[in-house]
Amino acid sequence: MSYTIVETSKEKMEKQLQHLQEELNTIRTGMANSNMLDRVNVDYYGSPTPLKQIASISVQEGRTLVIKPYDPSSLKGIEKACNEADLGIAPINDGTVIRLSVPQLTGDTRKEMTKKVSKIAEEVRIGIRNVRRDANDAIKKDDALNEDTEKDALNEIQKLTDTYIKKVDDEADKKCKEVLKV
Repeated sequence: MSYTIVETSKEKMEKQLQHLQEELNTIRTGMANSNMLDRVNVDYYGSPTPLKQIASISVQEGRTLVIKPYDPSSLKGIEKACNEADLGIAPINDGTVIRLSVPQLTGDTRKEMTKKVSKIAEEVRIGIRNVRRDANDAIKKDDALNEDTEKDALNEIQKLTDTYIKKVDDEADKKCKEVLKV
């Protein structure tokens, strides 16, 4: 029984790590990156649709994102969605494509972005600790486990938690260095 609790906890912690990756991909680093638009949903014929499903996104000259819709009639909706997504970049509509020029980050903006990275990382760490707490509670409630097995399972959960917290810290540090790089 304790083995299934440990495996389930590992899967949940892995999902937390994937969530961290998705969140960090949306943070600007001064260079254009199509992942910045992952959270942009366009109202396409009455239903919210991810931007990547209705348009091709390419990077030009390292600092400009070019969004070319597959359906030209969706251009206005894409522009509106980019404005509402709070990207910090004003979309430029030229009638056939939308351009997003990623500005050079200032020192203050870089510091703000690193604070955002730290906040996201802390939320994920809390999520991992919550998984640990739930697993520990489940192990302690399991009457079928003897004392030694329970102790081993609790130690295994703690090792797993430490491993995933370290991974979160490493990813956050890597993103902070990327943001601070001029």
